[in-house]
Amino acid sequence: MSVLLAIGTRKGLWLATSTDDRVTWEVTGPHHPMTEVYAVGIDTRRATPRLLAGVTSEHYGPSVATSDDLGATWAEPDHAPIAFPADTGESLARAWQLVPGPASEPDVVYAGTEPSALFRSTDGGRTYEFVRGLWDHPHREHWTPGGGGKAIHTVLPHPTDPRRVTVAMSTGGVYRTEDGGESWEASNTGIKAVHVPDPYPEYGHCVHKVARHPAEPDRLFAQVHHGVYRSDDAGATWQSIADGLPSDFGFPMVVHPNRPEVIYTFPLAADAMRFPPEGHCRVYRSEDAGKSWEALGPGLPDGYWAGVMRDAMCTDDADPAGVYFGSRTGDVYASRDDGDSWQLVAAHLPDVLSVRAARV
Repeated sequence: MSVLLAIGTRKGLWLATSTDDRVTWEVTGPHHPMTEVYAVGIDTRRATPRLLAGVTSEHYGPSVATSDDLGATWAEPDHAPIAFPADTGESLARAWQLVPGPASEPDVVYAGTEPSALFRSTDGGRTYEFVRGLWDHPHREHWTPGGGGKAIHTVLPHPTDPRRVTVAMSTGGVYRTEDGGESWEASNTGIKAVHVPDPYPEYGHCVHKVARHPAEPDRLFAQVHHGVYRSDDAGATWQSIADGLPSDFGFPMVVHPNRPEVIYTFPLAADAMRFPPEGHCRVYRSEDAGKSWEALGPGLPDGYWAGVMRDAMCTDDADPAGVYFGSRTGDVYASRDDGDSWQLVAAHLPDVLSVRAARV
């Protein structure tokens, strides 16, 4: 089995490949050197997977690069593939999310951006159209930047109904459409906001990441700014599942590829102390949809003071699953046994912003 791990950093993209069932890894890079790669996607709906990278150059600005030969060569359009309409008065800072659409729409790819907006591609991620309905939402003027910026960092196309899409942003919250993006509703009931006077506002939440398994599309899991939640009704209401974690602050949330009730997160001590509690580098796993949690440590270090960002954790689609994360000090760890044990894949890379993995 061959697995590709794409690692986006502040100074380029690295690719790690394993051809021996994730026992050893060959790491190449940097691809797109000296660009920020906040968003990486691997589209496995086509015969040869397509890699998508949201690259941001200080000199040339933001773009989306694609590769149809596993990173050997890259295509990047001369014109901006993602651009705000002139009447918005905005310009693209970067793509935060590149997500393939449902299997029924094999050429659809979604992009979540900074400033907070959604774009949709119908040519496999080469060019994108503005989703006007979300931009025109009356809440938009109240969306404000989080610590990392004002961006849509989660895009969840429904696996069987192309009209339904869920997005999440910092700072704004979770929003859903059921009519293909024409109209959107805030979906934050039950999520507590710790940074505003009203602890349960309709909008204004600093949601860090939302995840779900396609086999259970109405069950969502969210890591929020001091909060971990589950929704069993597609985001209409949320309940806390933070009990059993050493902290309710963190960024990533990942669902096991084959077991919808299994989820992973990486707790940090607090919003003002963004490192693992007591310096113990640990991934936390729940095997019962958040009712209980266990720390996964074999192979991971102590005395570790680096954080893991919202898109810097992922799984592959193998069984047992590979689980991966990269830290802000440039270390990348991998597990080939559902998280039970870990090995170091790469060290001393630039600050890791995004990781994605798939069998290729």
